[in-house]
Amino acid sequence: MHQHVDTAILGAGFSGIGAAIRLDQSGRADFVVLEGSDGIGGTWHDNTYPGAACDVPSHLYCFSFDLNPDWSRRYAPQEEIRQYLERCVDRFGVRDRIRLGAYVSEARWDGALWQLTLTHGDTVSAKVLVSGVGALRDPSYPPLPGRDTFAGPSMHSARWDHDVPFAGKRVGIVGTGASAIQIVPELAKVARGIRVYQRTAPWVIPRDDRAFTPAEKAMFRTVPGAMEATRFRLWLSNERRYAMHFGPLHTRFASLAEAYARWHLRRQVGDADLADKVTPCFRIGCKRILLSDDWYSTLAQPHVHVETRSIDRVDANGLVLHDGQHDDLDALVYCTGFSVEQPMGGLRITGRDGRDLATWWADRPRAHHGITVPGFPNLFLLLGPNTALGHSSVVVMIEAQIAYLLDAWRHIDRRGPVDVREEALSAWLEEVDARHATRVWASGCDSWYLSGGHNFTVWPGSTARYVWRTRRFDPEGYRPA
Repeated sequence: MHQHVDTAILGAGFSGIGAAIRLDQSGRADFVVLEGSDGIGGTWHDNTYPGAACDVPSHLYCFSFDLNPDWSRRYAPQEEIRQYLERCVDRFGVRDRIRLGAYVSEARWDGALWQLTLTHGDTVSAKVLVSGVGALRDPSYPPLPGRDTFAGPSMHSARWDHDVPFAGKRVGIVGTGASAIQIVPELAKVARGIRVYQRTAPWVIPRDDRAFTPAEKAMFRTVPGAMEATRFRLWLSNERRYAMHFGPLHTRFASLAEAYARWHLRRQVGDADLADKVTPCFRIGCKRILLSDDWYSTLAQPHVHVETRSIDRVDANGLVLHDGQHDDLDALVYCTGFSVEQPMGGLRITGRDGRDLATWWADRPRAHHGITVPGFPNLFLLLGPNTALGHSSVVVMIEAQIAYLLDAWRHIDRRGPVDVREEALSAWLEEVDARHATRVWASGCDSWYLSGGHNFTVWPGSTARYVWRTRRFDPEGYRPA
């Protein structure tokens, strides 16, 4: 089957759904959303591990045009966010243009249109290609010898097997990142023993999560402007946090944040040896700051052990440490993040004159405003390089990029396909790198944000600055394709 549309959107997470709704509202209803999985929600469809929840306040982690008065908690759990996105596609009438199980294996620019090939043989052609493919998608496993020889159940946090019973089991958790601090407290409630294998201790601050009261929900539903005011307060509060990453201000703000995190640790961990193990050895902000109310208190429980010795290999019965100690385990969970070096994963994208995106991005993923790439006409990335955040809601960034896309479409209507100039990208990267040079990660910090000495992941500024920079399409930075 072949389908032709004005706009093809890849992915049905926040980015893809937001783009679909805004295109439809602007009168550009000729689009299709191609989602490779069997459900809507993107990362909130894929990540279903115990304790999965957002680390951005609920009223900020939703579309500004569809505020939700019925969030159950300050930090919404995974299933509730997924259901919110399901309601969005129905409320705004775009479900009929979403194709599930439609995994795109190749996208090729033929000089006038994008030609897409799906894995089951269907094809789609489109004037404009919009990628809502998130970078935190393809699981990354540690390169441990013997990983496939383990006799018990093993899984990555992003590929949770709900058929595995953990009650009474000895469970090994590899990693101490954002998923681990949510999974471990839940598994510790039922497991006989938990061994957490830590390479680097993260900075953790209290989440202060709680359920919204019936009175609060009633206020959100009935008082005009209540949700808007709440969202604005949360946005403003989070905007201040980016100062922790910024040069001259970093030391002052970071010292306060570190003191707060250390207080949180001491309050829940009384054992001096354990406290020493879980105290970070880098400045706050260098890596992702984690939020949890029960991470430290869980690690302090007698059946939970934090192991800081490195893992040598995996065998049928568990893990062998570098000094030869063997840890017998019944189940293994890898909380080891995602492969971010190639944000488009296995999707091959070929632009003008045969330019291959993965090859062109081999040394560093890069895009003008994090949205457009030279040599790839009419391709627009949502949450592309240097647009992730360490301090606020990415939904704010997504909505800014969608507005840029809609303005670009108006230019395409008048003048045809557009291709961003190399000079425009170079100027953008020069500005981004200069701003990164004053951030905490420029001072010898090791983080997955970095590749080849460059931070290709995080936006080095406030969301307000980014929204202002992308408030309209900049045609002088583009040339006809």
